[in-house]
Amino acid sequence: MEHDFTWVADPAALLSRFENRPARIGLDTEFIRERTWWPHLALAQMAVHDEILLVDTQAPGMTGALRGVLLDPGITKVMHSAGEDLIALLHACDAVPAPLFDTQVAAAIAGLASGAGYQRLVADIADVSLGKGETRSDWSRRPLSQAQLAYAADDVRHLFELHDHLESRLEALGRLDWLREDCARMVAAARDTSLERWPHLPIRAAQYFDRAGQLRLLRLLRWRDAWARDHDRPRSWILDNDLAATIARTPPADPAALKVLLERHPKAPRKLAGELWQALSTPLPDEDDAPPVRTDERDKRALRRLQDAVAGVSAGLGLPDGVLASRRKLEALLDDRDWSAFGGWRRRQLEPVLAPLLAEAPEELPSGEEGV
Repeated sequence: MEHDFTWVADPAALLSRFENRPARIGLDTEFIRERTWWPHLALAQMAVHDEILLVDTQAPGMTGALRGVLLDPGITKVMHSAGEDLIALLHACDAVPAPLFDTQVAAAIAGLASGAGYQRLVADIADVSLGKGETRSDWSRRPLSQAQLAYAADDVRHLFELHDHLESRLEALGRLDWLREDCARMVAAARDTSLERWPHLPIRAAQYFDRAGQLRLLRLLRWRDAWARDHDRPRSWILDNDLAATIARTPPADPAALKVLLERHPKAPRKLAGELWQALSTPLPDEDDAPPVRTDERDKRALRRLQDAVAGVSAGLGLPDGVLASRRKLEALLDDRDWSAFGGWRRRQLEPVLAPLLAEAPEELPSGEEGV
């Protein structure tokens, strides 16, 4: 397989490729995130006109040069499964690329596959088999190996072909606006760097806590996430979910007891014991608004009826399972009747079918066992 590409370490050399502004670019990134909260950009791959550029984002001035390209509204950015790439670019360049055409999202809306990997789409559409040999490389090292360079170039080599095929298919189906809406939501989500408001909800153990225990867990996780983000560390390095749940369920009586508890856990944040105690013992100004953790005792028949109805609509539209609505979104819809998570086109497809079922379902579900 050919490996034609150009290494770009000079911002002026990058910008020279945009003197004749392209209508679209293919874009991908390589980043490091094992030891940090934020993905740290190490390389940007770009297909520009008929050239593949491997852009050294560690070179002085390069992220500033990239920023203008990313923000140019006249250039469509063709990417695949862009979620973390968008965050890496925001963190490095203070810019989220837009407008966006995400080929993974496009393939799902076009009815081809949900969550399809780049290699699969390239094989199905371009009839080319790509390797996965460098997925765990250290992209921050310099110089990169020839194998790394070739792998990185392949990540954008076929994006234009995928774009052409998928755009044509979506246009024929009348679904290009669906894709634009989903991609705009992805861009907006990447720009929103606020923390999850209710991080306790996904913790399954918390369904057995009383209300006070759930609120203690909320306080701990809010503190943990803010500390991890502000210090650019993985949240599990600060306080893992299991230890947070243990502390919240049976809280220590005082700071000394908390220190004793932390000493029994090898990965506990002993040096942060004072901050942790302060978080545990200080009510949050909005915690009375916190929803209860959902339990396994919900009305399973009501959920199943929603799922079956969604499956019927999906089949009629030729959409893969999970594209219209995930189980989690349907559970939230049962709880609060809030359609905001579905966006415009999904709501238009689902509301006429689901609204009558919601009207029949109980609005109040069990909030958890009290007094545990």
